[in-house]
Amino acid sequence: CFSPFQTLTAPAPFADETSCQCRAPHEKLTIAQARLGTPADRPVRVYADGIFDLFHSGHARALMQAKTLFPNSYLLVGVCSDDLTHKFKGFTVMNETERYEALRHCRYVDEVIRDAPWTLTPEFLEKHKIDFVAHDDIPYSSAGSDDVYKHIKEAGMFVPTQRTEGISTSDIITRIVRDYDVYARRNLQRGYTAKELNVSFINEKKYRFQNQVDKMKEKVKNVEEKSKEFVYKVEEKSHDLIQKWEEKSREFIGNFLELFGPDGAWKQMFQERSGRMLQAFSPRQSPNSSPTRGRSPSRSPSPPWVFNKASPPSSPKAASASLSSMSEGDEDEK
Repeated sequence: CFSPFQTLTAPAPFADETSCQCRAPHEKLTIAQARLGTPADRPVRVYADGIFDLFHSGHARALMQAKTLFPNSYLLVGVCSDDLTHKFKGFTVMNETERYEALRHCRYVDEVIRDAPWTLTPEFLEKHKIDFVAHDDIPYSSAGSDDVYKHIKEAGMFVPTQRTEGISTSDIITRIVRDYDVYARRNLQRGYTAKELNVSFINEKKYRFQNQVDKMKEKVKNVEEKSKEFVYKVEEKSHDLIQKWEEKSREFIGNFLELFGPDGAWKQMFQERSGRMLQAFSPRQSPNSSPTRGRSPSRSPSPPWVFNKASPPSSPKAASASLSSMSEGDEDEK
């Protein structure tokens, strides 16, 4: 039969196009025997059928369960045609060709049976050498029957799978119908015509007007976001500038105090220069041990009334006292 490893690199084959036929005899298997494992040349042939419209993860999970029911299994998937589906269930979104192709590209599927029957007959089961049928255990009432899988269950060929809650083809269609205006406007914006969408002239104009309003809202939103971004950048730059200014201010104040503070370098320098100036302007006292200068014999002594230039009278009283002493000296000479 078709190698299961090929399904990882190529689509699953159609049953009516493959020349591969299972050469092993179709011996009756029990579920216990199938779960213990079968020879490599005798995989357990599991069949799952459905409509598979709008193929989604719930379909894929059901097929994954069918594929992994037994250690060695070969999964055949039957897909009902459009005529049969429209007759017993209703209109589909995807046509039969699209649904066939969706199943062929599922990694769990080994073979696809097109135009599968609505109710499984013994002839169909024998033709495809089906060992077990996999489906959820909820009774499926259709075509005048309370459960189309009732006879399969009675024959011991039914293996149940679990439904995936929260997703189904009906749920997806309900979402589209509920948000019909949104999807119609989106597809008009993408280039679909009102005729293709089955939209009236008035609704087309309404949808196009709403699209223009949404574009304006988007532009306003973009402007607001850019404005906020600009303000944020300005605030960030201002914060950085203030921080740098504070650092420079502290550095400037520290340098100023170091230079002009109470113990600053400028005060020390000023004190040193003041001391040097005072030393330059004040005369040095003669040492006590210095010898007395000899008087020149040629020079006459200075008259007593002549003031010493080096030592002027320190005050008017001292000057009057010196004058009185000079007058007394003159009287003694007389």
